[in-house]
Amino acid sequence: MADQLATDIIEKIKAHAEPGGEEITTSTELTSLGIHSLELTEIIFDLEEQYGIEIEMNTVDAWSNLKNVGDMVEAVRALIAKKPDRMLKRVVITGIGGLCGLGVDAQSIWTEMRAGRSAIGPIDNPFLHDLKVKTGCEIKALPDHGIERKQLVSMDRFSLLAVIAAKEAMQQSGLAPHADNTYRMGTIVGVGVCGFETVEENYRAILVEGKNRAGIFTVPRVMPGAAAGQVSMHLGLRGPVFGVTSACSSANHAIASAVDQIRLGRADVMVAGGTDAPLVWGVLKGWEALRVLSPDTCRPFSADRQGLVLGEGAGMAVLESYDHAMARGATILAEIAGAGLSADASDIVAPTVEGPEAAMRFCLADAGLNPEDIDYLNAHGTGTKANDQIETNAIKRVFGEHARALSISSTKSMHAHCLGASGGLEMIACVMAIREGVVPPTANYREPDPDCDLDVTPNVARERKVRAAISNGFAFGGTNAVLAFKAI
Repeated sequence: MADQLATDIIEKIKAHAEPGGEEITTSTELTSLGIHSLELTEIIFDLEEQYGIEIEMNTVDAWSNLKNVGDMVEAVRALIAKKPDRMLKRVVITGIGGLCGLGVDAQSIWTEMRAGRSAIGPIDNPFLHDLKVKTGCEIKALPDHGIERKQLVSMDRFSLLAVIAAKEAMQQSGLAPHADNTYRMGTIVGVGVCGFETVEENYRAILVEGKNRAGIFTVPRVMPGAAAGQVSMHLGLRGPVFGVTSACSSANHAIASAVDQIRLGRADVMVAGGTDAPLVWGVLKGWEALRVLSPDTCRPFSADRQGLVLGEGAGMAVLESYDHAMARGATILAEIAGAGLSADASDIVAPTVEGPEAAMRFCLADAGLNPEDIDYLNAHGTGTKANDQIETNAIKRVFGEHARALSISSTKSMHAHCLGASGGLEMIACVMAIREGVVPPTANYREPDPDCDLDVTPNVARERKVRAAISNGFAFGGTNAVLAFKAI
């Protein structure tokens, strides 16, 4: 942290120093830089904003007497030491894992996203006979996960998907829990609807097959925190472990909560993301009643869009403090720069513009980013008429003229709306867009909509340097969660 602090301050000084001078180090005398006292004040104000410190005006006067850059570094460090430790914690991603209709690992998912291929199609489930809409995005075959039957019997599908994705992420990170660190590692898993595979199996057994009791593992399989518990058991994580449920923004809320655990010093490592397995009769029947399901495919922002499509999957990431990752020589995939949370406090299903707008603004502020710093925005982009228009308007409010320069896409056009898993899968899209300099497209796009007139990257991926990206998650109940990622 000390080196990073010095680097940050030197970079701010360079922006004001006379060009063509000597290299600036902590030993450089401030008087040799030709910086006006008002410029020094501006630098101090920048440091206040970045590190969440408050510098009294009499302190500003005193700083004009500082001898060299190193003195300024130590003065800032002293003020930071008085603030909560979260201000010192940078959080990075060192592993990602996922599976959905696009593929059964993160790299396969990204390959299909980059190619703009949609996995939406007919659902292969014999119990959907009376549904009007039988379109979805399902995982046709699970990978060889190596989980024994005695463990599988206690897991609903949504938990199984989470464990598979978490194991992949952990393997990529190169981490191995052991006696010395297991209580410093935890997991938070978001889920939108949980345990419905188990619920339907039991209803069918009792009401159709005439059995007189439910399965012995029914309760531990259906509870919302089951996925987090199963991940902790399979990976040996004994730190903060709990589930998060906030409908479609569950994964983003889980990741934001995991960032907080690290920032607050409760953990060094968190495995976080989301999972869901909603492609069962009861869930689909409920969504069918809302009349928001598309009969064919998902076409976000296209004028001829007819609604959303449901899918299943999981997306998980290994988060670490920057210091922890650097100390063990980990490969850092990206940094989670910040998160923004808000609520509409308006209607259980109808979104507002103000709620998503606030979440995006809060996210940028938490990340210390300006709107112009964002190159890619992974939209919530469900494919419903109202949601896509409202999100477009919210983006315009937050980004102003820069909204026209943003590359935007909805990957739900390819993996469908996986509810609690969506944010986890879209996290993979953001991380890989940053790493490879490619923006995945909005697939199935056919007709421009004058009410959704931003660049939504229609149908074909675009090569572009992505310095920073944000991912939107907006849910029924008006619960909004936005994440910011940046290159490191």
